[in-house]
Amino acid sequence: MMVAGTILFGFYAAMAAFLLQAFGSGALPFVLAGSLLFVGVQYKVGKWAALKSVGAVDLPEDDFRELHDRVERLADDMGIDKPRLMIAQMGTPNAFAVGRKGAGTVVISEELLHTLTVAELDGVLAHELAHIRNRDVVMMVLGQGVASMLAILAQWFVLLAGDNFIVDYVVSIVVGTIVQMLVMIFVMAIARYREYIADRDAADEVGGESLARALEKISQRSEQIDDNEIDSQVSALCIFGSDRGLLAKLFASHPPVEKRIERLRT
Repeated sequence: MMVAGTILFGFYAAMAAFLLQAFGSGALPFVLAGSLLFVGVQYKVGKWAALKSVGAVDLPEDDFRELHDRVERLADDMGIDKPRLMIAQMGTPNAFAVGRKGAGTVVISEELLHTLTVAELDGVLAHELAHIRNRDVVMMVLGQGVASMLAILAQWFVLLAGDNFIVDYVVSIVVGTIVQMLVMIFVMAIARYREYIADRDAADEVGGESLARALEKISQRSEQIDDNEIDSQVSALCIFGSDRGLLAKLFASHPPVEKRIERLRT
């Protein structure tokens, strides 16, 4: 975690140093302001897009009073405000959280309600509340923002250094994509680590066995369903990810579910 975070910060520092070298020390306020604005917009748009992509709607309190009460008790025990609860049809039992501490939203799928017991559902909810408490969504947005900014900077560097616009444009797209992928390797490494932390925090609240059983059921059910139904950006937020293959594992947002279950039961 520390190594990946340090490398990620190094990428941002290198980008800032390059801009300061190119435009002088007077550009520092603009570099900082521009970075904050870019990440802020990405955060707002990303949150809206995640909810929109799954068609999430508010979970009616009148029809799900017991569930709302359980979430409120869990949130109180974990020292955060009760998040907004939403429900969606994802085609698979899953859940994800967006937002930050004090303004979080937890989305659960209808399939999840029909798959898990009350105790197992509490394990999933505690995991998502841990993400909100630990500001993991904000951390992911920051990482993705650094990756996007570096990719844009690399593209402009290629365009400004060349003399053939058509060729340089194609090369800039390739270079920008490669740069973004390299940075995202470290962003995903951080994301996988944060999943373990959220699992541990949930286990401290409701017990590891409840979440372990929930992950087993979600994994078994998801193997029978085409996971392409969920948008890739939303999939990175979900409690379960089913990445396969060496390259997929390198860019996976979640650790192998078997390892998560093993840790919860030890």
